[in-house]
Amino acid sequence: MDKKLEGKKVSAICLGCDKNRVDLEKMLFRLKDYGFEIVEDCNEANIVIVNTCAFISPARKEALDNIFDMLLLKEKGRVEKVIVSGCLAQRYKDDLLKEVPEVDAFLSAKDNEKICEIVEKLYGVKKSTRAAGDGRIFTSRGSYAYLKIAEGCNNVCSYCTIPRIKGRYTSFDIDLIVNEAKYLAKNGIKELVLVAQDVTRYGEDLYKKNCLVDLCKKLVKIPEIKWIRLHYAYPEKTSDELLKFIEKEPKMCKYLDIPLQHIDDGILASMRRRHDENATRTLIEKLHNEYKDIALRTTFIVGYPGETRKEFKKLCRFVVNEKFDYAGFFPFYKEENTPSFFMGGQLSNFTKQRRFKKISRIQTKVASEKARERIGNVYKTLIDYFDESKGVYVGHTEFLSPTVDFGVEIEDNKNIEIGKFVDVRFVDFDGENYKGEYYEFTK
Repeated sequence: MDKKLEGKKVSAICLGCDKNRVDLEKMLFRLKDYGFEIVEDCNEANIVIVNTCAFISPARKEALDNIFDMLLLKEKGRVEKVIVSGCLAQRYKDDLLKEVPEVDAFLSAKDNEKICEIVEKLYGVKKSTRAAGDGRIFTSRGSYAYLKIAEGCNNVCSYCTIPRIKGRYTSFDIDLIVNEAKYLAKNGIKELVLVAQDVTRYGEDLYKKNCLVDLCKKLVKIPEIKWIRLHYAYPEKTSDELLKFIEKEPKMCKYLDIPLQHIDDGILASMRRRHDENATRTLIEKLHNEYKDIALRTTFIVGYPGETRKEFKKLCRFVVNEKFDYAGFFPFYKEENTPSFFMGGQLSNFTKQRRFKKISRIQTKVASEKARERIGNVYKTLIDYFDESKGVYVGHTEFLSPTVDFGVEIEDNKNIEIGKFVDVRFVDFDGENYKGEYYEFTK
């Protein structure tokens, strides 16, 4: 390392999705392998990477707010270089170069592997001939890690910017994925969360057939890996083969995240979704009746252009009747360069927010009722971290995706250790987290 770079510290702000998080973790590893110190506090860093999202306007605002905060630290002389990565840099690089020239570098996806070389250029240092190693600096708390199996998307939904930002769906080589999983396992990871814009299309471009189950069959053979979770499964590709494998394989988490977005045929067609109401109801009925142990998370968009009161009420009834374990809702955001941007029947922000709040209240009641049905039962729980402010351990079960769904809070106990599995009896639910106690089975 050049003397000019010795002692430099790097910190990062991760605002992107789990897929972007993987990219950031690999960049941080390259920087550490090069010789930089990685620190959590941006105030202690010489170089700050802001990893951004650009999916919807609130995400862009959050990204810009954080960028300006870091530039303020730079102006005060507490930070030397500010680097912006992720989807905001990918989507708006040319505009940002003009509007925010104080940023030292904007990284597109292809730049991530060159992060050390880019930092060298920023400091006027001669390019190193030493190649950076491959690995991850984990930014998530706990013994789980995200494993990206594909990039991009072919679905071209009318409201979505992902294909324009990330390009066409590209599956990663199965052997490379398995090797990365083995690396994660050797570094203490117990749970793999497989992520892609659509995991259920894995392999169709690369191997000319669907290979998601084939991939999972290889991953479950890794001894240190105990749980494997899937994010996100599209409804039209959630096959019986996949469901049966999840049901029968002990290491597969009994959990699926299937974005449905709506239930009305007219809205679904306008969204350019590849499933309709009948197919959706058939799938949900199958899950409820034939695969009862699989917890189901989904997402919906409310206030889509042309959504009438009747169609919104239909969606509300669907949420009430189907009783999803977890559901997220988004008011429709009018995104540039998407078909929905030009559609007539745009609803007011007031209407969209009112519908968002109403259906969110409905789901909160549904989820709380389902959660309370688990009180008194004992579940295997992976301990993620200790919350010093509350004096409790926090973990998750196979039917609770970490950071996405409810958490499990367990009172301090000598038998509990971060990164370990313990049996926990659920004793209460406060609307946000389960309350549990360590449970020891008697022989």
